[in-house]
Amino acid sequence: MEDGRIVQLYWQREEQAIEETARKYQSYCMKISMNILGSQLDSEECVADTYLQAWNAIPPKRPASLSAFLGKITRNLAINRYQARHAEKRRGNEFALSLEELDACVPDAGDMQERWEEKAVSWCINGFLRTQSKDARGIFICRYFYCDSVSEIAQRFGYSESKVKSLLFRTRNKLKLYLEKEGVLL
Repeated sequence: MEDGRIVQLYWQREEQAIEETARKYQSYCMKISMNILGSQLDSEECVADTYLQAWNAIPPKRPASLSAFLGKITRNLAINRYQARHAEKRRGNEFALSLEELDACVPDAGDMQERWEEKAVSWCINGFLRTQSKDARGIFICRYFYCDSVSEIAQRFGYSESKVKSLLFRTRNKLKLYLEKEGVLL
C-alpha cells in the first residue's frame, strides 16, 4: 500500500493503518532498533511502541515521508530504551561505538542550555551534509543515524571497511571544522 493511503488511514483512525505500517515497515524499523539495542525482544517492543507513537501523532501531523517519520520515532525510542537500560555504562555495540566516534566533533545535548541550540546544531549538521558528496553523506547517515556497522556500510556502498573508516574519519574532522566555523561550541 502506498504511504499516502496509509497516512490517510491514520487520519481516519482506522486500525488497518497500523497493520499496513507493520506490513511495509516492520523490517526497516527492526533494523534501526536492533542496531541500537542489540536485543530482539527489546527491538520488538520498541517497534510496537513506534506504531503506538505514530497512531498518537497522526493526526495532527501529516508526515511527508512516512519512512523517515517512522525511522525517527524508532530511533528515538530505541535510544531512550538504550539509555535507560545502560545508564551506568555503555556496551560495545554499534550504537555506542558510533556515539563515541562523534563525541569529539558534536557537542553533548546535555551540556546545551536551550532546546533552540539543539535545533541550531541540527541545522548546521544538515547544512554540512549538503556540502558533502552523495556517498560521504550516505555513509555518514548510515553510521550515525541508522547506527549501521562499518562492515554493513562497506558492503552496501561497495567499499572496503578501511575506506569506510577513513571516509568517516575525514567527514567527522570536516564536520568539526564546519561546526567551529559556524560558532558551535564543542
